[in-house]
Amino acid sequence: MTKLARIAAALALSSAGAAPALADFKLTILHTNDIHSRAEPINKYDSTCSAKEIEEKACFGGYARVVAAIAAKRATVENPLVLDAGDQFQGSLFYNQYKGAAAAEFMKAAGYEAMAVGNHEFDDGPKVLEPFVAMLPFPVLMANADTTREPELHKSVLPSTVVEKGGERIGIIGLTPQDNPEIASPGPTIDFLDPIPAVKAEVERLTKDEVTKIVLLSHSGYEIDKRIAAAVDGIDVIVGGHTHTLLSNTDKAASGAYPTLVRSPDGTEVPIVQAYAYSKYLGQLDLVFDNKGRVTSAKGEPILLDSNVPEDAAMKARVAELGKPLEEIRAKVVASTTAPIDGSRETCRVRECEMGDLVADAMLDRVKDQGVTIAYANGGGLRASIDAGEVTMGEVLTVLPFQNTLATFELKGADLKAALENGVGSVEELAGRFPQVAGLKFTWDPRKPKGERIVSVEVKEGSAFVPLDPEKVYLVVSNNYMRGGGDGYKVFAEKGMKAYDYGPSLEETVADYLGKANGAYKPFTEDRITQAQ
Repeated sequence: MTKLARIAAALALSSAGAAPALADFKLTILHTNDIHSRAEPINKYDSTCSAKEIEEKACFGGYARVVAAIAAKRATVENPLVLDAGDQFQGSLFYNQYKGAAAAEFMKAAGYEAMAVGNHEFDDGPKVLEPFVAMLPFPVLMANADTTREPELHKSVLPSTVVEKGGERIGIIGLTPQDNPEIASPGPTIDFLDPIPAVKAEVERLTKDEVTKIVLLSHSGYEIDKRIAAAVDGIDVIVGGHTHTLLSNTDKAASGAYPTLVRSPDGTEVPIVQAYAYSKYLGQLDLVFDNKGRVTSAKGEPILLDSNVPEDAAMKARVAELGKPLEEIRAKVVASTTAPIDGSRETCRVRECEMGDLVADAMLDRVKDQGVTIAYANGGGLRASIDAGEVTMGEVLTVLPFQNTLATFELKGADLKAALENGVGSVEELAGRFPQVAGLKFTWDPRKPKGERIVSVEVKEGSAFVPLDPEKVYLVVSNNYMRGGGDGYKVFAEKGMKAYDYGPSLEETVADYLGKANGAYKPFTEDRITQAQ
């Protein structure tokens, strides 16, 4: 019998006996994560819904639906606590146009009570995060970062907070990814720390303040959340984000149970929840605590925000108003495709994908007249799929929202292989560094240790592929984020020669390439990336 079950059984016996038990405390956590600026409803490809899809009631989420769903649940549950586990920024034209202002309006309307800082909150550096935090009427949390060299953030972003519900004090600790310098653009003034000692210190501080119920609001990812739960005592529940993980007891596509239970060092089972991404779900976790602050029951399920969930009228009107300046850009038809182009993270972060081939080919085509022979894109830079039929600029921008530019540079073959090793080194975490390529093909072995996984690399010379020459210097095109060392590609920053980071924008490059297709574009893959058998 688990500890939760034993506690529940003991409480049941106590209530049946002569001595009355103190009343249980009920708390319902309503939570989202990784909304990524999806102000409008999304389709099954996580991209903006078309008018036809809206008419067919084939859309999900959007700010207005999330606001309505939270309001409906808040009215029916006991002691609701509304949390967001980070990455409100980046992912649509709404972020490009308004930065954090549109997200702040939405979060205030929805009634969020705390938020963790995600990695994408740093995409435009601390100076864009600061006004966003200032707009919010609730605490923004990040325990594992030293912000003393950023005075405004140091004052406004807290390691933890305490909220009161039903006369009980709830401690909430925030986490951001430790590898933010590699996967975002926080600049040199913030130091990011190991989450485990940071959480331990904050749990101890809250416990000394007689806070007995502690929520960890973590933008660290599902696997790291499980490691934290197994290493730190005193956490009652972890509400997660970052890996876009769907946890569910009913959906066959889920990565685990909702909640996932992990045993802490003291034997307590810690429930962990996450609710996919892009506003498609609202997580609901119903908790019961005993009078000592121990969780005796943890049950729930993410709520699918499909067309059966109504939209909040005021927020829907506000999103439409904010969207008007974006219409001309978004509506421009740039091409057509014969079939959907798969850009899902589940594919593009673990293997060759259709969107990866498209983007890498477009990059290489744009600069081939400069003598460039190899293109290298990061799977994490591809943020959505595109459905069949007409392709609009809005769809391209949803796939490529980061406003990256093409970067060209020279790189020795040995360093190119090292870059590929980095790319396949974190597949288990669905890390965004996974390489999508053109002008080369490689085989890798996931069974081998990190740093030793690349089995073979061949580069295209004329119409044939030949083995990579470790000493030869190749001309490479990537994006400016990767060339600067993003996603762990320090080898590009340190070993790249004659670098030029200010080429044409990536989204325009891809749109132009699609438009040059002879008829409709035909998505494909062609064994550029293979696994050893």
